[in-house]
Amino acid sequence: MIIDKVSAILSLKPTASWTMYEDTITWLDSEQTEPTALEISNEVTRLQAVYDSQLYARTRKAKYDLLNQDEMRYDDVKNSTTTWVDAIDAIKAAHPKP
Repeated sequence: MIIDKVSAILSLKPTASWTMYEDTITWLDSEQTEPTALEISNEVTRLQAVYDSQLYARTRKAKYDLLNQDEMRYDDVKNSTTTWVDAIDAIKAAHPKP
């Protein structure tokens, strides 16, 4: 995902009124000041870094979603096994936190 100016402005001024056509911002809000180009650029960079830093979490979630975790835990309790824990540990090992 690429973070854009729209995301940055929404992050900086979530309740502001403004429009954007192509790359031109028209500020409509009389109560809040328009963020500068540098503020917007810095926010794009910050938001992109936050998004990029969570790749491991998004990848883990996709892998977790493929597991039938409730059934795995039930089977582990009934059979005194550790299949579910082993599967979770394998996913965490393959996609560690940075």
